[in-house]
Amino acid sequence: MRPDQRRRTIGVRKGLKGRSRYSVNAPDKAGGSVRSTDATAMQPGDGVFLYHSSCAVPGIAGLAKVATAAYPDPTQFDKNSDYYDPKSTREEPRWSLVDVKFDRKFKRTITLDEIKQHGDALGEGFALIQRGNRLSVLPVTAAQWKFLLALE
Repeated sequence: MRPDQRRRTIGVRKGLKGRSRYSVNAPDKAGGSVRSTDATAMQPGDGVFLYHSSCAVPGIAGLAKVATAAYPDPTQFDKNSDYYDPKSTREEPRWSLVDVKFDRKFKRTITLDEIKQHGDALGEGFALIQRGNRLSVLPVTAAQWKFLLALE
């Protein structure tokens, strides 16, 4: 696969509980896992935008790369976990993880408001700016990836 054909993803960091809470301002903690029902679409080497949310100024704050293939999140089976999912089974897990490796912090955060201002250039189907979207993993085309990087 050529580098320009790689999948790109926005890993949305909601900062709500457990492994989801980290920041590019603490790079030693900025590696970790992305938990999603869509994590199986992510492949080692894929680029990931690190998006900060549930903060004063949400936006894309840095880059990471997918370090591992997707694997089942063991917490979905643990009744004592905040991530327990009674509908998930070991035979058919609903939640997967991919490990990500921190790449770099942006010189500045590309704010959600700024991204929305460029909605036309990013295209009608750009998931991050869709109203009510709460996904943690969002697809990004090669053209959208290039455009967002140019905003930095």
